[in-house]
Amino acid sequence: MDILNDDVKSLIKKLAIPASIGTLFQTLYNIADTFFAGKISPEALAALTKSFPIYFIIIASSIGITVAGTSLIGNSIGEKNEKDASIYFSQLIFFSFLIILLISFIGLNYADDIFLIMGSTEKVTNLGLEYTNIIFLGSFIFIIVVSLNSLLHAEGDTKTYRNALIFSFILNLLLNPILIFGFYFIPPLGIRGIAIATLIAQFVVLIIIISKVLKSSLVKKIVINYFLPKLFYLKNIFFQSMPIIISICGYSIASAIVFKYAGFSGEYAAAGYGAGTRIEQVVLLPILGINTAIITIIAQNFGAKNILRIKETYIKAINYAFIIMIISSLIIYFGAEIITKFFSNDSQVIEFGKVYLQISAFVLPAYPIFFLSNGFFMALKKSENALIANVCRNGIFPFVVFYIAIYYKSDFSEFFWLWVIFNWIFSIIYLAYTYFYLNYKLDKISAIN
Repeated sequence: MDILNDDVKSLIKKLAIPASIGTLFQTLYNIADTFFAGKISPEALAALTKSFPIYFIIIASSIGITVAGTSLIGNSIGEKNEKDASIYFSQLIFFSFLIILLISFIGLNYADDIFLIMGSTEKVTNLGLEYTNIIFLGSFIFIIVVSLNSLLHAEGDTKTYRNALIFSFILNLLLNPILIFGFYFIPPLGIRGIAIATLIAQFVVLIIIISKVLKSSLVKKIVINYFLPKLFYLKNIFFQSMPIIISICGYSIASAIVFKYAGFSGEYAAAGYGAGTRIEQVVLLPILGINTAIITIIAQNFGAKNILRIKETYIKAINYAFIIMIISSLIIYFGAEIITKFFSNDSQVIEFGKVYLQISAFVLPAYPIFFLSNGFFMALKKSENALIANVCRNGIFPFVVFYIAIYYKSDFSEFFWLWVIFNWIFSIIYLAYTYFYLNYKLDKISAIN
């Protein structure tokens, strides 16, 4: 595959489809975990869904490291500077260990406070902590996997991660019931079993990724000195990754706000909303796959100063993603009740999940704008634009919606309709700005770099 010369439409498909499938099976982790948590109890389901804003610290860090590594290594490959590509990869590993220490400290010491902020009962909080404490103890596995995989993505390899995730999902699916409910000499571990199964399966992913990365020509050129702290490279990694990490962590704040408002209608409402968000994650998989593709394509072509290919990549990606989301919205709207029943047998949980999904169907076509525009700016090493966008969408807007809903005493459905309106307003503004940048500023930025 020649990312600098092959047909853009073909490249998007070749990179996006494996990435989407890989992300599908990664998301199926959460789906399977949610399914089994619902079989334990409604409280366990609520605990698992409410752990997501906390767990998202790991996800945010993973995304930040992946995007930083893919764009910086990809830029270096596009510039045909293999030494810089190898150093960036080595420094990314060093940076990842620093991140691991930070997020582990936060997750292990402040998770209980976050559960309380979301209005969780004592039982739900205790169950949630049983899960998150294990996950954060094993957070190094998640972070090292994505830091290694960023090299593969930068080189255009999205298949290895896909294959690893498929295998590990099957393993996770087999381990979940054994560890949750017990099997012969294995005692029933409840919600802790869900966390342990996830870590074991992720460790398998790590082994597979390591075996592939060691075969890369860029890795073979690494010398031990490349792993020593190098301020220039660490600075670039920091400024490329941290805006994404910080801003996406804002999503956990947004989720906590939403969970809090949903919780006004009871823990079953929170559980219904949580089940609905798991389905949203699946629906968004093609968009995340396309985002991975355009970061790889745009990063290398930006390094090679192929401006026309950058413009073509973004426009085609947005068009594909919008069509996919329209189709997905129709499926979600008409299948909402059937989908929610998969996660719970409780009639209240099912009803709240159905209501949320049918409202959510109206906002799904707006999401590609946010994700793909962020990917576009990150690939151009303009992470500050993505930061501003994330702060607005995940930081400011949720508080605005929350307080408007409080003022007008909005019920469960009215709150989410407000969420739909604000997301569309944001998306239209962000799309307009991205097109302005694409047509009037990109040429100037390329000339400077």
